[in-house]
Amino acid sequence: MQKTALTPYTHLPRAHHNRHVLTSTVDVFGAAHWLLGEHAPQPGGDVPPFDALVVSVHPGGSVELTELSAVRARWPHLDRLPDGGFVVAASRARRYEDSNQVQVFDALGRETSSFSVGDAIEHLLVDEAGHIWVGHFDENPAGIRRWSATGRLIWTSDDAHIPGLFDCYALNVSGTTAWACPYTDFPLVEIRPDRTDRPVRVWENRVRGAKAVAVHRDRVAFYGGYREEQDRLAHGELTETSVEPTDVGLLTLPNGSVVGRRRVVGRGSRIYVQAEPFTEWGVFDLSG
Repeated sequence: MQKTALTPYTHLPRAHHNRHVLTSTVDVFGAAHWLLGEHAPQPGGDVPPFDALVVSVHPGGSVELTELSAVRARWPHLDRLPDGGFVVAASRARRYEDSNQVQVFDALGRETSSFSVGDAIEHLLVDEAGHIWVGHFDENPAGIRRWSATGRLIWTSDDAHIPGLFDCYALNVSGTTAWACPYTDFPLVEIRPDRTDRPVRVWENRVRGAKAVAVHRDRVAFYGGYREEQDRLAHGELTETSVEPTDVGLLTLPNGSVVGRRRVVGRGSRIYVQAEPFTEWGVFDLSG
């Protein structure tokens, strides 16, 4: 089986390796961000608010530091807003409407607002317009939704007729477009809410269990899968109604070894992968 190695993308500066990586992401403009805390999250009750550091490494290599005050999320999601602020969200909400679940910080690290997007966040990705896309896992059947940075719900998959949308396994946000591959039917879904004539397109797909998806023109790649297929990289081509498989291989670390525990972020033609200990990002680019 053909192996494809990730290309090294960027890394957390060594000066910050003494802190715990709470989460990390790559934003819609290609900058990588690490949310760092003094201690690892502990199981149990409520988390006292704590200060955290965001280390941002831009595509040109410059490093930016932002101190966030009074972060409340134990298991956080992170992304950057186009105005330089940040969104930090707790993956679990204690109540269905927890007004403290999502915190919005300005570019100076001060909280400006908070709101709820619902329990069981699987993916949280900000687009170029500053909209927050949220996909949920199976403990919340809300599907896929798009929010404003002030907490206003501006698009929902409720009436989008996406087959088998029960758990948002894969979500890719690039520009202002989202691509998804949800459980249980695993269709490939393109979402363009601003395209009034056809905001949602759906392609039938036979690849099961992918955790990330990349799209470039009429080509698509799915990364991940169940059990022994967790490192699978499956390629396909888009027809009018379906994804036609072309070949299947494995995605490895740059040195050829298996990835192991990982984070993944889909952005257009790219899938960013971060392996434990979560200090380095590699990238697979379908357009390359």
